[in-house]
Amino acid sequence: MALMRFDVVTLFPAMVVDAASYGVTGRAIERDIVSLSVWNPRDYTHDKHKTVDDRPYGGGPGMVMKYQPLHDAVNHAKQVGAEASRVICLSPQGQPVTQSLLADYTNVPQLILVAGRYEGIDERFLQLDCDDEWSIGDYVISGGELAALTVIDAMTRLLPGVLGDEESAQQDSHGDGLLDCPHFTRPEQLLGYSVPDVLLSGNHADIKRWRMKQALGKTWQKRPDLLQKKQLSAEQERLLKEFIVELI
Repeated sequence: MALMRFDVVTLFPAMVVDAASYGVTGRAIERDIVSLSVWNPRDYTHDKHKTVDDRPYGGGPGMVMKYQPLHDAVNHAKQVGAEASRVICLSPQGQPVTQSLLADYTNVPQLILVAGRYEGIDERFLQLDCDDEWSIGDYVISGGELAALTVIDAMTRLLPGVLGDEESAQQDSHGDGLLDCPHFTRPEQLLGYSVPDVLLSGNHADIKRWRMKQALGKTWQKRPDLLQKKQLSAEQERLLKEFIVELI
């Protein structure tokens, strides 16, 4: 039995299934570590045109996704899924998705992700059927499918047995609240740039220390807001100061 079940409510099921069949997510599905099901709201409509949207009350541009088809699709997903599930709507209005948020949800047996389209979703569905709204960034895309796929991929990486090396997910950017350190591979010399000597030394303690210093420094350079949220140890404070001095 899969460790985690993902269900996506979407008007474009093939888009989700096809994209999820590649890479880490695809291998996790093949190995039954995660399962993925898709539900099309059009299959739950009651008119011959399979209408899932209508004009917004109060006027304005665009169309709004109707309550009933979404509600019925989610209920069907719940009935064939796990006893404990959470319904998440992907929305630019939602809570920002972070590594820690996703990690907290990896113990949820079933995550039902609702991919919106058009101008928006009837607010009553968000209030009555959804447990939360998540956003992958402060911008607008044409639908929630890409956001749902992002969530599925990021969460799948965190599950035991998915990655070849269990430490890979821990060392990813944001895994410990910092950006990842620089990485190098062969050749040792490239266009006048050399691999840092410490990485060739074989001294694992020095390599670990260098990687932590670089992660702290890169975060200080590119995402200082992350450092403001993180309580650094005395050693990390010292390494960051070293990085800044060396940079100057």
